Amino acid sequence: MIKVYKFGGASVKDADGVKNLIKVLNETGSDRKLIVVSAMGKTTNALEIVVKDYLASGKIPESLKEVREFHEIIVQELFPYSKAQVYDLTNFLFTELENFLVHNKSTQYDFVYDQIVSYGELISTRIVSEYLNSQHFNSTWLDARELIKTDSTYRDAQVNWTRSLDLIQEKVDPKKLNITQGFIASDPNNFTTTLGREGSDYSAAILAYGLNAESVTIWKDVPGVLNADPRYFSKTQLLNQISYEEAIELAFYGASVIHPKTLQPLQRKEIPLFVRSFIDIGGKGTAVSKGETIFPEVPCFIVKKGQVLISLSSLDFSFMVEENISEIFKLFHQYQMKVDLIQNSAISFRVCVDNKFNQLEKLIQHLKARFKVDFKTGVSLYTIRHFNEQAVAELEKDKNVLLKQLTQNTVQLVTEN
Repeated sequence: MIKVYKFGGASVKDADGVKNLIKVLNETGSDRKLIVVSAMGKTTNALEIVVKDYLASGKIPESLKEVREFHEIIVQELFPYSKAQVYDLTNFLFTELENFLVHNKSTQYDFVYDQIVSYGELISTRIVSEYLNSQHFNSTWLDARELIKTDSTYRDAQVNWTRSLDLIQEKVDPKKLNITQGFIASDPNNFTTTLGREGSDYSAAILAYGLNAESVTIWKDVPGVLNADPRYFSKTQLLNQISYEEAIELAFYGASVIHPKTLQPLQRKEIPLFVRSFIDIGGKGTAVSKGETIFPEVPCFIVKKGQVLISLSSLDFSFMVEENISEIFKLFHQYQMKVDLIQNSAISFRVCVDNKFNQLEKLIQHLKARFKVDFKTGVSLYTIRHFNEQAVAELEKDKNVLLKQLTQNTVQLVTEN
């Protein structure tokens, strides 16, 4: 059976990262593998600047030169001999991108975004594939747009599972070492689509599902799934085992190690997911599979910064009934607010939301027409799964808690930063 490996941008951020990918394959084997690779380093962010500059000017922006130079440096370090085929392959992709910028007539941001940003993955996989071949690994480069088909919802495309599974089974030889892109797909008109930010994990899961893979391994710069983000918590612990259900819960509450969409297709076929370190290749990492809910069973801490706490009550102090709440949620949907916490009483309704699309002002004005509204921006939402009294006490220490909610396995706190 084939195994699917996914390498993110941090793992191939420079020439040494690409060489380390070879080291991973040398230690784990290269037969019967499908390798899914993201754009190199911060290329997606750099191409987002290209999109912005292009739509502002209508011309090939200067910011594209930086993207080209970044990749040229990596290519030169990996292939010091100038006649290597990779020079022509990467140059062709940049020329293709420039041709799009010259001839494109659309000003629709999401469409233009997908056509431009996708080149990060296309270029990175060409470089990785050619380097593997230069090191005597016989790799087959595959265009993910010919494997995964979606609708035309640019930047957040929905997978056409029937068509995709047919193409995956038709075009991927499970006996070979295959390399393809994460994050990207194509619509019925063969325009490029993307699966949402961090969608490369999802790509790996789609491909694993279509190939009935033995496992999926996500190679990261952390030992595995930790019980807390080391950027915000000083003491962290590696989780050796997590069930699919628990991983979905952690993803729902905002844990960033595993993309939420990744888990559903893997759970459906009980394909185990491993999160391992490309720095410590021998480390066991974390297994996400059927079995124990979580091991070791320790509190898991998740924090989401920059949230908004909104408090609503009816203007006449009447009950907050289903009709009111239904209207509120329609407005949240209309203004693209992700709801992370809800607490309501007879006459009030409090909610913590993520204002990532910057539509808070419009939402508040709309709500004020029907409700008394108070809101506070810049709050933090802390979640503890499998909490105990000590964990809650430590988290509450030196914080001004605005809202607290407990269920059987989970406590959530909204605090001032």
